[in-house]
Amino acid sequence: MGAHADLTAEAAVRALLGRDVARVSPLGGAYRVRLDGGTEVVAKRHAAVGALNAEVAGLRWLSPDTDGCPRVPGVLAFDDQWLVMEVVPAGRPSRDTAEGFGRELARLHGLGATAPGSAPPGGPVDAWIGLAPMRNVPGTRWGEWYVEHRVLPYLRKAVDLGVLHDPAPIEAVCGRIGQLAGPDEPPARLHGDLWSGNVLWSDRVWLIDPAAHGGHRETDLAMLALFGCPHLERILSAYDESAPLADGWRERVALHQLFPLLVHTVLFGGGYGAQAVASARSLA
Repeated sequence: MGAHADLTAEAAVRALLGRDVARVSPLGGAYRVRLDGGTEVVAKRHAAVGALNAEVAGLRWLSPDTDGCPRVPGVLAFDDQWLVMEVVPAGRPSRDTAEGFGRELARLHGLGATAPGSAPPGGPVDAWIGLAPMRNVPGTRWGEWYVEHRVLPYLRKAVDLGVLHDPAPIEAVCGRIGQLAGPDEPPARLHGDLWSGNVLWSDRVWLIDPAAHGGHRETDLAMLALFGCPHLERILSAYDESAPLADGWRERVALHQLFPLLVHTVLFGGGYGAQAVASARSLA
């Protein structure tokens, strides 16, 4: 365990940065910390061993020394359980920013990865998507890898927990993955948990809380659609203009949403299991 594991946000920031703290405010599961002198930072704690190492590796991988990519917060300091980052400037969604984000996301995906399931450089195999464990194990073909390392582990957990009662439609999708996955593409550099809550709007879009790995670029786009995103169609249109998507990509959205829906089923139960089954049936 890290030396600062049991400290408060104030004490952890003081220890990690060697700076005095003037104020600490809650910030949606993290903390906004004002340092003496007025500089502000964000402090985030994760109790799971290795989770912050995975996040730091992901943030660094998603902030390449390449123009035209989305912004991510800079990492200022971290240990096993505390991460201190720069603050994202406040802003509001706009049509122009959405179009810029679509182009930037296409640029980021195009930087690529070594394989489906590959971890960011320095990132652990045992990573996380939000509060859920996620293994980054490299594969060869995206479809087969997606079934083995994303869909089936959480389908089994959901059935074992009794929160999903009709696995047959999802199992049928897994059995037909070769026909459903679409054309082969080079592995993309994915954010991996690109729901709207991890998209922050300023003068441009910033991305936070990655579950970064190599994968299919349609996965990030499907995540944007899962819980809604401001100006989504403008994002998608600008993306498609920059890096044209393969025919049938809209019909594959449900396929790429199976994994996050199953994760939500395991974590929260409720109607997510039924939604996952309905998504699978739509692919029949």
